Amino acid sequence: MRGAIVNFAANMSARSSTKTQKPSLVDNYGLNSTLVPCTTHSPRMHIHILGICGTFMGGVAALAREAGFRVTGTDANVYPPMSDQLRALGVELIDGYSADQLALKPDCFVIGNVVTRGNPLAEAILDAGATYTSGPQWLADNVLRDRWVLAVAGTHGKTTTTSMLAWILEHAGFTPGFLIGGVATDFGVSARLGTPHQGRAHFVIEADEYDTAFFDKRSKFVHYRPRTVVLNNLEYDHADIFPDVASIRKQFHHLVRTVPSAGRIISNALDAELTQTLAMGCWSEREAFASDQGWHFVGEHQVDFGGQRFGELKLDMPGLHNRLNALAAIAAARHVGVAPEMAIEALAAFQGVKRRLELRGAISGITVYDDFAHHPTAIAATVSALKQKIAKGERVIAVFEPRSNTMKLGAMRARLAESLFDADRVYSYSGGLGWSVAESLQALGARAEDYSDIDLLANAVAAEAKSGDHILIMSNGGFGGVHQRILSKLQTHLQFER
Repeated sequence: MRGAIVNFAANMSARSSTKTQKPSLVDNYGLNSTLVPCTTHSPRMHIHILGICGTFMGGVAALAREAGFRVTGTDANVYPPMSDQLRALGVELIDGYSADQLALKPDCFVIGNVVTRGNPLAEAILDAGATYTSGPQWLADNVLRDRWVLAVAGTHGKTTTTSMLAWILEHAGFTPGFLIGGVATDFGVSARLGTPHQGRAHFVIEADEYDTAFFDKRSKFVHYRPRTVVLNNLEYDHADIFPDVASIRKQFHHLVRTVPSAGRIISNALDAELTQTLAMGCWSEREAFASDQGWHFVGEHQVDFGGQRFGELKLDMPGLHNRLNALAAIAAARHVGVAPEMAIEALAAFQGVKRRLELRGAISGITVYDDFAHHPTAIAATVSALKQKIAKGERVIAVFEPRSNTMKLGAMRARLAESLFDADRVYSYSGGLGWSVAESLQALGARAEDYSDIDLLANAVAAEAKSGDHILIMSNGGFGGVHQRILSKLQTHLQFER
């Protein structure tokens, strides 16, 4: 992992010289434990991470390991790709949440939000009075402190915009630290510590509104204390924890409240919810994008701010949403001293993010893409972007899994057909759902088919596809390996036809 910093670890070691220890105790499991606060900064500390295979917690583990901490972790059915990445970093992994993991005696348990009350290890930690914290709090105490934090928040576009911003700073010679909810192709990793630039360490972070932990129901992003904030958009999502959009808006305003007066908030002028959020109170500098009064495009690609034109954005990513993501990244980078012309130059070489219209394979003129889209707004934007990219007369075959918690609860079912309307054919997977996807897609008529068996779905898609088709697979999970199944079946079908 590039960019490990010796000075960072040394500073943390120096801070640890003043650490205080809690008295030894004997817990209900008969284990003698010497507990230390999780805020102690010592690179020789041992942390044990619960829920380590998630993108965010895996990133926390990678950062801790790079800083010199001893890192172990556990998850339910330890799974790749994160498990492979962590093992390559020397992180010891345990499958399952057995209470006997208390015997590891880490200095601190770092608990991910996937862990709930009733989890055997979490219950054992609480019963033992062991020291624990959340992933975002650990990050704030051990990585983000004393850094210029640039946070990217929003219902959509966080991963792409965070990756763009980190890449712009990299191109400008900053070597920033970052934690991204995906793998930026330009870096090949989702997290790193980075190195200081001209005496200042910068850290770019994807700022998620999802809750922090079972013991801290605030959004993750309130822990980050950013100096530069991008607010991309705001709409209803995460139906499992938020009852309505107003409750999400409140969390976004908590984030706004943490930005210093000398900090800067860069917000999407087209988003009414963000306008309402900022009207609740804003104490920082503000810049807008997607507005003639702020950052905008003259024509389709000429970047303009305050009547000054900085050059033509050449971005190898289709769709208006990606161009707006780029505007936000350019504006945020300017706040730390990167000239817009330099940012535009960087974005011309930006290679994108894995699982964002990522090409997974091509056989006899049929291309297969993978995309993380799972919310109706993101689905519609992704389908539209692909339609813009392909030649006239070529088809988009959308293959969709409603896997997010919001989708599983059926909170967005009324918008599903509309989000897929631009696709030429639609195949959905409804295995394990308590509501009918087929009913929700009735407005699409014969263009849409629903399956409860992934193998049958893959077979149907492969049988339908012909040269010139673009198969767009959308899910926020692994989708049962449907990408490779479709590619394998396409190969078989084509061989049979010959």
